[in-house]
Amino acid sequence: MSTQKVIASRPDKKIYVEGDKVIKLFDEHYSKSDILNEALNQSRVEETGINAPHIIEVKKIDGKWAIVMNYIPGKTLAQLMQENPDKEDEYLEKFVELQMHVHTFRSPLLNKLRDKMDRKIDQTELDSATKFELHTRLSGMMPRTKLCHGDFNPSNVIVTPDGEYYIVDWAHATQGNAGADVARTYLLFVLAGRQDFAEKYVNLFCEKSGMQRKYINAWLPIVAASQSVKGKAEERETLIKWASVAEYI
Repeated sequence: MSTQKVIASRPDKKIYVEGDKVIKLFDEHYSKSDILNEALNQSRVEETGINAPHIIEVKKIDGKWAIVMNYIPGKTLAQLMQENPDKEDEYLEKFVELQMHVHTFRSPLLNKLRDKMDRKIDQTELDSATKFELHTRLSGMMPRTKLCHGDFNPSNVIVTPDGEYYIVDWAHATQGNAGADVARTYLLFVLAGRQDFAEKYVNLFCEKSGMQRKYINAWLPIVAASQSVKGKAEERETLIKWASVAEYI
């Protein structure tokens, strides 16, 4: 482990590069079932043929569970946006095209987004009337089977030195409605304090995909409720407010 290079660190996990491998090392309190499910999700996504890291093995290192993948060299789209602000619109366009590309894939064995959202709604701190409203709204959504990343943001897109784009971190991948995936990305930008960028993103997505904004808006309370369950404590109050709003225009 002396040659390791840490590329990301979170309270419950550390991600580092060792040679031609990336190792995601979880702390000892992290749920084993969640780790194994993440590895399974990644494997399902691999089978679609989309550009994503490949699982090499799941093992224990010093008593902690780890997922080992092949290393994708390059910079994240978030880094490139920060380093080249004059190219932000160009990168955003590519970002939207990549997300649309993801939605063209199918992975029939992935968990269903609708089932995940139903469970998450039940786990929220919302009152029973609001939960009922959200469950009703969810049940009224047309069932879809598109591949959804679940955490699609510029930090999860790697651009290699030769210009290839790879999408990483498929822990939240499901099959379901693209509108929910877009609503999640929109919320991520809003929570990061980038409201104007969030609007630019969602308007561009609607323009390129032909998806109506009202369809994405209908997913926002559901996605906010889901995110509030395991989201950051400082964001929970905002997410609960979003989830409590019955209609978005």
